[in-house]
Amino acid sequence: MFHKSVAVWLWVGVAMIFVQVVLGGITRLTGSGLSITKWDIVTGAIPPLNEADWSREFILYKQTPQYQQINVGMSMEEFKFIYFWEFIHRFWARLIGIVFLIPFLFFAFNKWLDRALYKDLSIAVLIGAAVAAFGWIMVASGLVDRPWVSAYKLTIHLNLALLLYAWMFWVALGKQSKEPRPDLKRWLNILSVFIIVQFVFGGLMSGMKACLYYPTWPDMHGEIFPKSLIDSSLWTKQSLIEYERGFVPGLVQFAHRCFAYFICLVAVMIYWKFGRPSSPAHIRLPIQLLLIFVIFQIVLGILTLINCIGKIPLAYGVAHQAMAILLLSNLIYIQKKIHR
Repeated sequence: MFHKSVAVWLWVGVAMIFVQVVLGGITRLTGSGLSITKWDIVTGAIPPLNEADWSREFILYKQTPQYQQINVGMSMEEFKFIYFWEFIHRFWARLIGIVFLIPFLFFAFNKWLDRALYKDLSIAVLIGAAVAAFGWIMVASGLVDRPWVSAYKLTIHLNLALLLYAWMFWVALGKQSKEPRPDLKRWLNILSVFIIVQFVFGGLMSGMKACLYYPTWPDMHGEIFPKSLIDSSLWTKQSLIEYERGFVPGLVQFAHRCFAYFICLVAVMIYWKFGRPSSPAHIRLPIQLLLIFVIFQIVLGILTLINCIGKIPLAYGVAHQAMAILLLSNLIYIQKKIHR
């Protein structure tokens, strides 16, 4: 068992990472990610404090392809809005670092961390550093030539953040009573693979704003499988690079839909086998919750999609991303309860 203070600290960290991933979604959906063109670890923690500071930041933003190709003519008030979300996203990341590092050093000094926990937290530090590094690499990709960040680098950044959350959630759960359930473990492993792949496609969906290309359901502009997706002339390296032309986002959206159906099918099978009243309550209840989360996630995905008229709806998009984290949390909890 963890020292009580260590346990509280771990769960605070988990909650803060959850908020950070949601803030990242808001930053993406509001188009705020490129509003701050520099990354200063210390001075960047202070927002513009006067009109001269704001003017200097706005001038720097006006030099970016995003302003010149998309937001030309933007007012100072509009700039302040997108700057706010990017600043909060970066500020919260710094705050996570402080909240993690200072107690970590204190607990280590007082020997409140056993060897295994120290190792687990050291891994979390490495993952966190990777998240931060790819965050800047992602932003830098949108400051030259193209007016948006690379969807591929955004996907790596998002999935590293989810990996950090998953790892911290697993560690915070501590040692759980387990029982050998190889039959359940097989189904959970299948579901875990599908969800990991789905997170990758989810990152690509966000990075490419793929839902804007086919905002209809259950069809895709009247087709179950758009004919353009089997046009061999479009399957080129250039299409992958210049994905904004529409072919790759359409393919990503189709794959994202398919994996949602696969995940729902597997969740129903797990519920049918292990979530019935005859199953032990400590396993039955989380599995029932798992199916509920999957259904809600699909509904939120559909609502996000069909409301993508010109832009992605912020409320639905953020709720869809938050529900994905809750689904991941529930899956990790069940995995922790069974024999590994």
